Amino acid sequence: MIGRLAGTLLEKNPPQVMVDVMGVGYEVDVPMSTFYNLPGLGEPVVLLTHLAIREDGHFLYGFGSESERFAFRQLIRISGIGARTALSVLSGLSVADLADAVARQESGRIIKVPGIGKKTAERLLLELKGKLADVVPTATRVVDDSHGDILNALLALGYNEREALAAMKPLPAGCGTSDGIRQALKLLSKV
Repeated sequence: MIGRLAGTLLEKNPPQVMVDVMGVGYEVDVPMSTFYNLPGLGEPVVLLTHLAIREDGHFLYGFGSESERFAFRQLIRISGIGARTALSVLSGLSVADLADAVARQESGRIIKVPGIGKKTAERLLLELKGKLADVVPTATRVVDDSHGDILNALLALGYNEREALAAMKPLPAGCGTSDGIRQALKLLSKV
């Protein structure tokens, strides 16, 4: 099993890169989140990898962080989700966004990823529930259920996530759902 590559970046052709490791060029498929953070050509690069061996070939997937590789491995364990789909999910959502969508059971955020339909998104939410909680810093997790309900209500009313989160910042920690929605709407109406 190849778990890590450290070498020189030779080529960048999304979603594939080539890394020269002591004279051997490894072709590695990466999610766009990793691709955008790669150094320039000829620069040193380190990628965590996942090797998939199938009857039609050996495929190497690379990641810029352990959390991306962990999320990829969780995704490909789901029946009907292949490596290409997993890369697509990680290209469309950061690991933190994916974990947040799973924690809040928001299929709408996952459906926005190209190639993911409603049934696949619902299966992802079901299969990943509780599995990504450890890879995301505590600050990005849903702290209590009422805040998640408030956010969902504001999103359902047509506010975008940035507006909704900004309106929720001044809410007290023990705020109930209905009271929190009322206070957030007051703040949003002043804007």
